Amino acid sequence: MDTSYFGKSYGVMVFRDWYKRENLLWKFVDYETIKQYKDGIEQLRDSGFEVVAIVADGRRGIFQCFNPIPVQMCQFHQMQIVKRYITSKPKLQAGIELKAIVDRLTYTDEASFTGWLNAWYKIWREFLNERTINPLTGSKNYTHSRIRSGYFSLKHNLPYLFIYQRYHELGIPNTTNSLDGTFAHIKDKVRIHRGLKRHRKEKLIEELLIKIVT
Repeated sequence: MDTSYFGKSYGVMVFRDWYKRENLLWKFVDYETIKQYKDGIEQLRDSGFEVVAIVADGRRGIFQCFNPIPVQMCQFHQMQIVKRYITSKPKLQAGIELKAIVDRLTYTDEASFTGWLNAWYKIWREFLNERTINPLTGSKNYTHSRIRSGYFSLKHNLPYLFIYQRYHELGIPNTTNSLDGTFAHIKDKVRIHRGLKRHRKEKLIEELLIKIVT
């Protein structure tokens, strides 16, 4: 499940069946909330679907609120989060090494990834804790705050990055790429019909969501 936005005004929240490659439920939203995702899951259950697992981005609070349903953090979203902090071409050695670890995320197992991340932190812990004093205010800020944020994002989400391996028998995907592909296709089509009013654009999006099976 995920939400994609069409401009700054609104987005479409979609719940997709990974096994059948079908979009089961969608709703147009001004912005996404945990409650809307919970309501969507309940609506699917009320319709007779069995929700055995969920794959989602790392929205705060999303992992805990669906317990006991296993929730997999989309590994692609996690990689994008870290790269927003350290860029795709970091210049500092700590960032270069952290990116090398992140680049292996989709090709490794939980034990190996955890080991690499812990080893990296052991080497760079003092570096991450360095502070710089603002000469105007006297306040102290982390000198390498972006690399620090990238690391702690990984550390915080680590328990949910390899759920698909812990529940191997369920065949859970490790990314929302199937849904991301749907969004990309819809946006290409909507772009062709530039200038449509919102209600007509929503109708087009709905028609595409019904038809797309990838």
